[in-house]
Amino acid sequence: MLEILSKGGMLVIPIVFCSVLVFGIFFERIIRYAINRSRGKDIENKVASLMAAGDTQAALALSQKSNSPMGRVLTKAIGAKDLKSRMLESVIVNAVETEVRELSAYLQTLATIGNIAPLLGLLGTILGMIKAFMVIQQMGGKVNAAVLAGGIWEAMLTTALGLVVALPTMVAHSYLLAKVETYEARLRDGSVAFLKAIAKRA
Repeated sequence: MLEILSKGGMLVIPIVFCSVLVFGIFFERIIRYAINRSRGKDIENKVASLMAAGDTQAALALSQKSNSPMGRVLTKAIGAKDLKSRMLESVIVNAVETEVRELSAYLQTLATIGNIAPLLGLLGTILGMIKAFMVIQQMGGKVNAAVLAGGIWEAMLTTALGLVVALPTMVAHSYLLAKVETYEARLRDGSVAFLKAIAKRA
């Protein structure tokens, strides 16, 4: 495998680096989402119940202890509970957007890699074809089919490698983006549950 890759030229190196980066980002995000889900499990309902019962201190302690995106949003919401309705909503919206940005970290990097990997492969193929035809010219055009075919497949190797990296990268990006959207919806639902609990207590 290494021997085959070595025939693809220098552009194989950045393509392979992109593949390693994709794996690192994907598994880091998956682990982070799993941790956040376990830490903040059902916390929005527990905090809403405590707030409806008027136990603000217990609700604040619970949200701070969870150390999860939902917990951090609820902590900020509890801290701003005495503000006017519009100001409280602004605080909550800002807190949700902050957590969504953190959850979306590195996803743009995946999208970028998915876009540039095929282009790197295509560039490698073009450079390889240029070298192949330069060899043909130097040999005065007297090249047999085997020599020509060998030069072409080596040149096209980077395009294939770029596509092999790009396709799973785009799938991984879409999968993680769906995860973020699901978590964003949960944060918004939790915020609404908090506002309803505040309204019931009032």
